Amino acid sequence: MTLFSLIIALLIEQLRPLPAARVVQTPLKMFARFLEDRFNDGEARHGAVAWWVAILAACLVTALVYFVLLSLHPLLGLLFNVLVLYLTMGFRQVSHFFTDIQLALRMGELARARQLIGEWRGTSHDQSSSSEVARLAIEEALQASHRNVFGVVVWFVLLPGPIGAVLYRMASFFDQAWGQRRGEQHFGDFGEFAQKAFVILDWVPVRLTAAAFSIVGDFEDGVHCWRTQANQWKNKASGILLASGGGALGVRLGMPIHESGEVLERPEMGVGDDADAEFMQSTVGLVWRTLVLVFLVLALLGVAGWVGN
Repeated sequence: MTLFSLIIALLIEQLRPLPAARVVQTPLKMFARFLEDRFNDGEARHGAVAWWVAILAACLVTALVYFVLLSLHPLLGLLFNVLVLYLTMGFRQVSHFFTDIQLALRMGELARARQLIGEWRGTSHDQSSSSEVARLAIEEALQASHRNVFGVVVWFVLLPGPIGAVLYRMASFFDQAWGQRRGEQHFGDFGEFAQKAFVILDWVPVRLTAAAFSIVGDFEDGVHCWRTQANQWKNKASGILLASGGGALGVRLGMPIHESGEVLERPEMGVGDDADAEFMQSTVGLVWRTLVLVFLVLALLGVAGWVGN
């Protein structure tokens, strides 16, 4: 059921991408603001209470619906799995940015590419070179593919039904909504627990994704960059993904960039040539090969379990 649910959900999402901003993000942002208004006094412990209230409520409702439907008929359980995966796995939620940036760079429309990467990242890149834009797009794609797909898959496999998928995506959302705002004026340490909780939940998935990038790409460079460069990045999980992904692709990521009128110093991730539109296409291939590898592993595990029984 696990493998079938994933395949069906991904096929539906490819045919009809979910308008995530309207269907998923807007209700979650409203829910987050509701909790902030009632719990946020700038203290970490109240942030922890709000996080547990949100996560437990979402997971308990998901579990209740899933097991009730499963008890009625296995097909209903499968359909609910597909629905939840469709809502939580955003394989194409940000791919339009990546595709449009790649097309703009191929057409020599640097101003358009700068505008798109700025909209994607929420920052200004009016002075960025074409290589910088391609580099940033590859970085965003590697991280988005993990958070929106591979991390969800790992937790979907680990917990029964769609509970793991809901747990991971909710934790990821609150990390971005609260954890990334930690220390802001009038917000305080309310997001501290959300940030730490997601680091724990993502510890295994991010390393499995990095390993998969290396396996389907240049294994030696992927592992080498992961071991020697990841700790230099401010966010350890992002460093692991960018170092392994850059090494697997044979492209240099990280490095200084122009952002909001300033030069932002960043360590070098990966190894090889400067990023361009061709490496963006290679990134698409890397992500798809990683997805195929995941399906093959799940299929082998399913066969092994069936034989064992």
